[in-house]
Amino acid sequence: MSRLVVISNRLADPRKPAAGGLAVALGEALSQTGGLWFGWSGTVVEGGTPGEGELHTRQAGAVTLATVDLCREDHDSYYHGYSNSVLWPVFHYRLDLADFSASYIAGYRRVNQMFARKLLPLLRDDDVIWVHDYHLIPLAAELRAMGCKQRIGFFLHIPMPPPLIMAAIPQHEWLMRSLFAYDLVGLQSEADVSHFTRYVRNEGSAEAVDEKRVRAFGATVVVQSFPIGIDVDEFTRLAHAPDAVETYQNMRDEYSRRRLLLGIDRLDYSKGIPHRVRAFRELLDRYPENRGSATMIMIASPSRDDVHAYADLRHELEGLCGSVNGDYGELDWMPVRYIHRMVARKRVPGLCRAAAVGLVTPLRDGMNLVAKEYVVAQDPDNPGVLVLSRFAGAAEQLKEALQVNPYDTQGVADSIQQALQMPLAERQARHQKLMARIREHDVHWWRKAFMDALQAAEQ
Repeated sequence: MSRLVVISNRLADPRKPAAGGLAVALGEALSQTGGLWFGWSGTVVEGGTPGEGELHTRQAGAVTLATVDLCREDHDSYYHGYSNSVLWPVFHYRLDLADFSASYIAGYRRVNQMFARKLLPLLRDDDVIWVHDYHLIPLAAELRAMGCKQRIGFFLHIPMPPPLIMAAIPQHEWLMRSLFAYDLVGLQSEADVSHFTRYVRNEGSAEAVDEKRVRAFGATVVVQSFPIGIDVDEFTRLAHAPDAVETYQNMRDEYSRRRLLLGIDRLDYSKGIPHRVRAFRELLDRYPENRGSATMIMIASPSRDDVHAYADLRHELEGLCGSVNGDYGELDWMPVRYIHRMVARKRVPGLCRAAAVGLVTPLRDGMNLVAKEYVVAQDPDNPGVLVLSRFAGAAEQLKEALQVNPYDTQGVADSIQQALQMPLAERQARHQKLMARIREHDVHWWRKAFMDALQAAEQ
């Protein structure tokens, strides 16, 4: 069996209980073949030389973890610069927040070249290589330029934007051309596949070789959607563990006279959190029977607080929450409970189970696994209702959720009211169908489907 080599910006030790489902799924595959996981160490070296970084290796069971340090200049241009100030906002349709500084792309290319140079001596001839996410789009092209012949697949965890938005990136053709150095490009949704194929048809005169293969820029690549899932069994075990049970019981006791609405997100402008607070205000205004009974718990964990756009978002959110509480709150009822810190993962299933409504309303998202976790955490006999943005990748799979346009404040408020009033039989029927699909397409299915497609891709 070929050895699997996984490459991502950051690594996780798959043996640790705190590792997420993705780390566990990748760790499983890596352990089967004694694989290699390669990426940035997380260390920034002040005063280091651009394009150079020390390589570290250690064992995690059968898996070799190989990491490279970055100097400050490389980190700021590759990570904060091109990855998170160009690709992240553009791929989430926020051209207004993109910073197209010319210096960023040099650092992005330099770090990808360095990663390729450090990785190449560690590779074996029969390795299968799986590259993850937007930080590393040109990595295969750099490896190919150094003579790498191994099979290489790429998976994009964030959305693929439509052609005209992608074309706003000054170096968009170079970026998309570099994807044709892969044997397989995996995307989260069929909408993402459509955006990719339309771009290469418009900008690269692409031809469809067959249903999944596209030829452009002198190369052929397989492009396919692989909607990522969660580890259903692992999350179910977490839900029955003492911490989650305690959290559920505490929430039930604390809010025994309330109906809970729950949102759990990173504080990011793609998540539509201020829009959600405005929709909750609209709910209280249009449906006054919810005053004194509906409480929205908003957990927005810190994210890139040193970036102006995120600091502005935090201030806006705090103002909106304070306004709702000031205008509608009572001595014995606070409409919005806003928490700006990380909540321990082991408590998340208990929070989800206690909530009558799960609010997952991003403006744009590659998938959004919180939506799936909310469904899995529910009591099948008395499940809550998922209110889901149609612009989350998960919307393609989770048809039985109440799907909303997060920009439509009144529409979201109406859907929340529908969720709060939904009869038990309808809630049970929707939950049963959602669970069946989430279980069928879990994270293990995702990993196997991608690896099977990569093995089958013609080189």
